[in-house]
Amino acid sequence: MQWIKKGQIYNDCHAQVPVVDTQHDGFWRVYFSKRISRGPSLPFYIDVEAGNPSNILATSNEPILQPGARGTFDWAGVMPTEIITIGSTKYLFYIGWSNRHDVPYHNNLGLAISTDGGITWKKFSDGPVLATSYKEPGYVGTISIIKENELYYGYYLSCRQWEEIDNRIEPIYDIKIATSDNLIDWTPLNVTAIGLAEDEGGISKASVLQLNGQYFMWYAVRKSADYRENPQNSYRIKCATSSDLIHWEKTELLGLDINQSPSWEDQMVEYPHVFEFKDQIYMFYNGNGFGDTGFGYAILSH
Repeated sequence: MQWIKKGQIYNDCHAQVPVVDTQHDGFWRVYFSKRISRGPSLPFYIDVEAGNPSNILATSNEPILQPGARGTFDWAGVMPTEIITIGSTKYLFYIGWSNRHDVPYHNNLGLAISTDGGITWKKFSDGPVLATSYKEPGYVGTISIIKENELYYGYYLSCRQWEEIDNRIEPIYDIKIATSDNLIDWTPLNVTAIGLAEDEGGISKASVLQLNGQYFMWYAVRKSADYRENPQNSYRIKCATSSDLIHWEKTELLGLDINQSPSWEDQMVEYPHVFEFKDQIYMFYNGNGFGDTGFGYAILSH
């Protein structure tokens, strides 16, 4: 099996971290964040034809959520990272951005809820649902959630270290595991699902899927320095497998690389969102500039 790239779908104002809700009739709603005039990240969506996402049916003109009040965890930006539908209720997990003086920024995870099919959204609380604590001393970023029996497993970006590299303060992060029985109260396990290799500096945006009795996790990984514009060190999408959702083994198979010819994804590929629809596996992902060139998709050949 391998990924077949199908091309760019959408590119407008830094469209970053696409998250797909397939629970609609005839269309998918793709949530993402964009930066208008290089301002804060704000959440928008587009609707695309189900199974043919290159056909854009509708776009949102206004953000679905606004940043919080000054002093709250999400006052500097709101970025969707996962959506879960249970019955008639949709749970949208988002990254709340805030600024600091000692390091460039800080992230925690917030939650918004919709009870009308995603037409309107309301923040669950003024504070985050998964955040810095004695169980997670760093910052908390992207998350992917899967349910097994009566427990939800969340695979989240965990940054517990910053380093000064080439005169820049750089975050060092991997993927750790938290669990919940209600999608609101999360317990970090202090277990690393996907760790860093010696020359790596960041692993972001896990996406977990169960296929044929086995669990697969796709994620984006970069080197520790000179990764913003150097294709040799920038993000690539990799894969890992597990039989128990706790212990994960990296594989060289089923990853996604950059294009070798000039294109929207010839420097980096990152932030995968993988899902199954009518026996076909799809991956939405970003390209150059951490989403500056928008997002596209690929399908998994059998």
